[in-house]
Amino acid sequence: MDKIRTMEQKRISILGIETSCDETAAAVVADGRQVRSSIVASQNKLHEKYGGVVPEIASRAHIEKIYPVITEALEQAGVGQDEIDAIAVANQPGLTIALVVGVTAAKTLSFMWDKPLIAVNHLHAHLQSALLGDETLELPAVALIVSGGHTCLYEADSPLELKLLGSTIDDAAGEAFDKVATILKLPYPGGPNIERIGKTGNPKAIDFPRALLGPDSLDFSFSGLKTAVLYHCRGQDMHGQDRVDSMSEQEIADIAASFQAAVIDVLVTKTKRAADRIGAKTVLLGGGVAANGTLREAMQKMCDRSKPPRRLLVAPKAYCTDNAVMVASLAYHKCKAGLFAPLTLEPSANG
Repeated sequence: MDKIRTMEQKRISILGIETSCDETAAAVVADGRQVRSSIVASQNKLHEKYGGVVPEIASRAHIEKIYPVITEALEQAGVGQDEIDAIAVANQPGLTIALVVGVTAAKTLSFMWDKPLIAVNHLHAHLQSALLGDETLELPAVALIVSGGHTCLYEADSPLELKLLGSTIDDAAGEAFDKVATILKLPYPGGPNIERIGKTGNPKAIDFPRALLGPDSLDFSFSGLKTAVLYHCRGQDMHGQDRVDSMSEQEIADIAASFQAAVIDVLVTKTKRAADRIGAKTVLLGGGVAANGTLREAMQKMCDRSKPPRRLLVAPKAYCTDNAVMVASLAYHKCKAGLFAPLTLEPSANG
């Protein structure tokens, strides 16, 4: 209790650690919003030739990078262990073999430095990224997380009060981007490359399906869309010749743009559906796919056209993909609420 009371009386600096997938990240954030450092070691080059994340490779890279990344984050922030008030770590959801590296590091530092340990849900942290620039949250609010492994809608009453409204039943949006990029023989990661190629394409060239799952559903399904792209490139029986190599740049750009348009239509439609249902005044958008400029524009138009107009809060592009700033930022609120974790904390793949 003495430690908690002391923290309430001064600036709270939290060291955040993130290893849920293929980014080894650490950051120091003061009072939930003042980013004093942010270090991210990307593994894109390691996984590029596989077209996706290989868990064992990711885990080994985390082991090699975790302490150098933490050390660099502390040095960049200009702080030592005495100036850190708590250690926060994303312990769910994600790749267990990757999460365990970050959780082990966080528990070790918590024990060695005698600092409180804070467990953070990786998905909830993505939403906190949307509040970094402005924490004035006009309620009620609906929040969309759209990333490689998850596409989820929440009703948000505060950073610590989130009610799940809908989620992915098969492929998440980011996963679909990566798989379609592989079909089109574009480099990994797929999302940025499809967006880049799609800028010169016609989003109406191909009428790919939009899986809305019924008029009331807030769940997401992108598996059928991915399959439709595959059939378009290889034929309905999958025995036809892969036509991608013989396609012109314009044809590939049209496929990319049309696929992206289908994904965005579903994301915006479902978000509006959820916002209408709860009477949301604010829409939050976070996650790796939230860096997509076309998605950001479409979501802004939806909010502007709503009656009355809704406010859109989007994570800065630097904090859309996995990072530790969002972990430390959300941990600040848990710290203020006294929500600490024991040293027996374990990672959880599903959250």
